[in-house]
Order: sequence, then structure tokens, then C-alpha cells
Amino acid sequence: MEDRKVRVRFAPSPTGALHIGGVRTALYNYMFARQKGGELVFRIEDTDSSRFVPGAEEYIIESFKWLGIKFDEGVSFGGDCGPYRQSERRAIYKEYVDRLLGEGKAYIAFDTPEELEAKRKEVDNFQYDARTRLSMRNSLTMAEAEVRELVDGGAQYVVRFKVEPGREVLVDDMIRGEVRIKSDIIDDKVLYKSADGLPTYHLANIVDDHLMEITHVIRGEEWLPSAPLHVLLYEALGWADTMPRFAHLPLLLKPEGKGKLSKRDGDRLGFPVFPLEWHDPKTGEVSAGFREKGYFPEAVVNFLALLGWNPGTERELYSLDELCQLFDITKCSKAGAKFDYKKCVWFNHEYMLQKSDAEVARLFAPIVRSHVPQETDGRIEAVVAMMKDRVDFVWELWPLCSFFFVAPTEYDEKTRKKRWKADSARVMGELAEVLRGIGDFSVDGQEAVVKPWIEGKGYKLGDVMNAWRLALVGEGKGPGMFDISAFLGKEETISRMERAIAALG
Repeated sequence: MEDRKVRVRFAPSPTGALHIGGVRTALYNYMFARQKGGELVFRIEDTDSSRFVPGAEEYIIESFKWLGIKFDEGVSFGGDCGPYRQSERRAIYKEYVDRLLGEGKAYIAFDTPEELEAKRKEVDNFQYDARTRLSMRNSLTMAEAEVRELVDGGAQYVVRFKVEPGREVLVDDMIRGEVRIKSDIIDDKVLYKSADGLPTYHLANIVDDHLMEITHVIRGEEWLPSAPLHVLLYEALGWADTMPRFAHLPLLLKPEGKGKLSKRDGDRLGFPVFPLEWHDPKTGEVSAGFREKGYFPEAVVNFLALLGWNPGTERELYSLDELCQLFDITKCSKAGAKFDYKKCVWFNHEYMLQKSDAEVARLFAPIVRSHVPQETDGRIEAVVAMMKDRVDFVWELWPLCSFFFVAPTEYDEKTRKKRWKADSARVMGELAEVLRGIGDFSVDGQEAVVKPWIEGKGYKLGDVMNAWRLALVGEGKGPGMFDISAFLGKEETISRMERAIAALG
């Protein structure tokens, strides 16, 4: 194993939107592969045709494209081990089903759903295994000719793996250490269904991982109970020497209370649990996505990477390349990680601060121009420079600083009562005349004239500035007043002041 090139895989099912827990699993596979100089394979598990959802596969691919998680081969990426959709590998799986049957390591079962349900009612804690299989309708209890006649006649059947009791199965997990399970508690899992000619997850993944030379299987904790069965399947197929190493990641937990993170938690608390917005083709329901909510992909990646693992330092902001260099899967937590969505908002704010004003302005420009089509790049960037440290998301900039681009038509009543004094109209009129006489209308040029004027008149600086802010902005928000007036320019500044004097009296 140590001499083989590291190859890991991410293999989602196209049954709907990609949950953020699946994104973290893919991210950990990516970081592990890059840290080891290995490769990441993208495979689609679509053996359950009844759960297929149109558009889901394309959605998953687009999600990783947005996040910057790149695959080396697989569906839509090419490679030498295809096809990479399991539904296109029927003949390959059937070969190994027949092999297990021929070697007596699997058997055909004809039990109907009704017969199985009756047996569950008859036997407490019924499990299809060594203790019960000989009382069921299968090729172990029926004559070979009868079995052949049923199969040839088109009777539906499944193929079950024959788990031998009395063994201790060892799973060597890179996160959890040695996990030992007695084979007596493992049931004879279904490996293949004649109804659709497709294998179940258990066989398909073992065959694919072997043929695609996967060296490490990194997946969610929910798959840990399946690991002993998979070890037995590797042995039954004669592949024990090339069996991949397992790592079962901790669950993502609810932000509040106990249990696994669900979409309901996001709906209730107002955060997304999918990377992109998802439109369910069956129900028409629209679910929020991190991208559409305004999160930066690098902030989401940074946040997810530290849910269940950290590099052991006080630092929190890392690029994806840095995370890959530092990643050590053996240092992952065994316990579940609470999904602190407020921390993800914090990450987004920090990445906002790291981005250049020009980059944020490019993202903000479409929003501005939806209101003011002719607005220039330079003015948008100037506003971003003053305001980006006050927001967590780019879309929050418009309600915070729309006054830079559009003059107020209304004045906040609460601010008016508090800030517009009996003499404010007269003082604003005087200030307007002072501003008309200023040649240098820059921040420094205005400040050098206006502040001495206020002091000379005996006015309170706060009273003048608060009334001036209301006149220019329409409410009590924004950066320094000289920053606002310098941006607006002399003509627009005085025009807004005159309008406020007329409106507020």
C-alpha cells in the first residue's frame, strides 16, 4: 500500500442537492490527495434508479467548480478507469456477482417483500444471516434445477453475500484506530437486484474502488457500520492485499441541540446547507445556497476545512493550498463538529477585508448599476474603499451606502426628531454658502475651512455634523461627513442640502 500512488474518490449520488456535509467530505479527500501528491477521482453512484433526480449531477459538478475543488479524473473530467457512472458499469458488476456465486460466497434469494415482512413479525430482531438463511427461500435451501427454472423464467431475485459467523473483523481506521466487529452481527447484505440489473452500494463501491486503484476511502461516519462488510467483500474477492485504508469523518452537528445537521436547521435559523441554490424539479421548492447568499467560495472552504480538523495553531485564515500542505487526516476529531454558521459569516467578513477594493467593486458593480446604470467603476470602487469593512457580504453594501449614488427622497423620522434642531435649516443654509466658496473640495480642503467656521460661529460640532448627515444621507449612517461630501462633489452636496432645508424646515 505504501508504494502505491495515493488515489481517493468522491462518489455522490445524483438524488438532489449536495449537502454541505458531502462538500466537506470531498474537501477532505481533495486535501488528502494534494498533501500526498495523489489524485482525486469523481464517480457518480446512480445504481438506485428510483432516486435519480434530473439536474443533480450537473449541480454537483458546478458546486465544486465554484468552490475551486478540482478533480483529476471522473465523470466530465475523463480518465483511463471509466466509465465513471455506476449505471454504465452493469456488465462489470455482473462479472463479480457471478464470480461470488460460482465460488459459493454469495447466493440467490427469492424472498418477496411480503415474505420478509412476515418473517420480521414472526422473529424478534430478525436478520437475514447464518441463523435464519436456511429457513428462507433461496438457493441454499432449494434444488439447483428449481433455482435455474425460476431465474430463467424471469422471477425477480436478489443476490446476497454469505457472511460466515464466528469471525472477528478488523477495520483499520486512520481516524478511529482499530475497530473490531464480530461477523455474527453482520447480515447477508443484498449485493445485486435482478429487477434493474444493478448492484447495491456495497458491491459496486468495492469493485469500483479496486478497479480504479483507490488507496484510501475517506467518507462520513455514517458509513462506519458498513466497513466490516466491505472488509469481508475485499477478502471474498481475493483483494485483501490491495484493500484501501479507511477514514470515517465525524458528523456535522446542529448549531443548537443534538443531532446531525439538516436542511431544517438551516431553514429555521436562516443559513444555507447547500453550496448552490437548488430548485427541486419534483416539488418546485427552492433551497438557499452559499453562493447565492453572497459567501465567497474561499471563505466556505476555509470554514469547512476546520470543522473536525485544525492544524494546531491559533491562526484561522488559510488558503486552500495552505490547507492542503498542512492537512493530517490522523489529527481529525472523532467527535462530531457543531456547524457554527455564524463563524462562517465571520470568515466571509475576513475574506472581504483581504480582497482588494477593485475586486469587491467588480462584484458590487452589477448591484449598483441595476439602480444607476451609468455609474462609473471609479466611483463604485471609492465607495467600497470607505464601506467594505462594515459588511459581511457584498449585497449588504447597497442598503448601507445607496445614498452615495442616489439622493434621499425621504428623511428618517427618528433621526430627524433627534438631529434636526430648530435652527438646523438656518445653519445648513449658512454652511452651504461656506461650501460654495471652497476651491479645494477634497476631504482635507473642506475640513480646513468648515471646522474653523463652526468654531468661529460658536456652534456645536456634533449638532452641525448630525444635521448635515441627515441632509446628505437621509438618516444617521455612513462614514465621515467630509468623505461623503468630497465623494458627492460640491454641486450635489449643496443641492441635497437645499432639498433638505425645503423638506425639513
